[in-house]
Amino acid sequence: MNDMTPIAKVQTTLKDWETDQEVRWCPGCGDYAILKAVQRTLPEIGADPAKTVFVSGIGCSSRFPYYVESYGFHTIHGRAPAFATGLKLANPELDVWLVTGDGDGMSIGGNHTMHVLRRNLNTQILLFNNEIYGLTKGQYSPTSRPGTVSPTTPLGSVDRPASPCAFALGAGGRFIARAYDVSKELPSVLKAAHAHQGAAFVEIFQNCIVYNKDVFADFTEKAGAAMGQLWLKHGEPMLFNKGTKGIALDTETLALKVVDVVDGDWQAAGVRVHDEKNRALAHLLVEMPFGPFPMALGVIYDDPRPTFEAAVIEERTRAAAGKTANLAKLLSKGQTWTVSADQA
Repeated sequence: MNDMTPIAKVQTTLKDWETDQEVRWCPGCGDYAILKAVQRTLPEIGADPAKTVFVSGIGCSSRFPYYVESYGFHTIHGRAPAFATGLKLANPELDVWLVTGDGDGMSIGGNHTMHVLRRNLNTQILLFNNEIYGLTKGQYSPTSRPGTVSPTTPLGSVDRPASPCAFALGAGGRFIARAYDVSKELPSVLKAAHAHQGAAFVEIFQNCIVYNKDVFADFTEKAGAAMGQLWLKHGEPMLFNKGTKGIALDTETLALKVVDVVDGDWQAAGVRVHDEKNRALAHLLVEMPFGPFPMALGVIYDDPRPTFEAAVIEERTRAAAGKTANLAKLLSKGQTWTVSADQA
């Protein structure tokens, strides 16, 4: 089964993707940086504004379609994947980006997020994770950490938080990546997601300046970046802290562990080489607890398979082979009846 022919690339600039709408997020919100990263990435991948669609649900992140000069749909809470699916099936040539948040996509929309991933619809899914409900004034969300104080958890949350990337893997996602709002690596992650044929899931840690300020500062700020960030590259050793530490596999427990790297000899330390097609390794990486481990960032898993819309189109073609469309015949087929005047 072959997927659809790639969309032809066109030449644009950053300005071509900026709308005349006033960008309205709280001053200092991480969404500004994500928007600019996306707008810079679109010209670099040769995206065509006439064939690009941004679909969102409800939340701060869901303002996105207003700020990108392309087609866009601001839909209903958690249901953006259903709209994206309809768009791709109606017109597979469209380049569909799905923008959601941890509250929109992991709570009321968890069911829809699961199905768009398992079906493998060819779309880029950007989940902005700020670990809070920002638009509705700071209630705790499915990804909020234990102890999070909010209007709905005044004594601190006792919920166990959901892991978006672990969820996406469990739902059958074939592309899993992570980045954060102001990261210089975010555009490269977006490019990799776009190059993937199928559902590409990108979790983007986003700083909510008002309701959950600096919740990711331990690994995003300069002071903690070296020890806190593990940027993954396919075929390269999993090193961090300027190459002095790495991630190895404990063969007895089959769990990952942090090891010291002496004189740059990562092989002697047993550091693993990242294999983005290794699903078992991807599960271990997304489940690493931050603190004893760094945060796994970049492309964690990338192993494409045929897309949902390609399978649907192939099925439609088979079903229509040798047949002539006749709507009148279809409407009169099967059980029909006539209501006479005296029966009415």
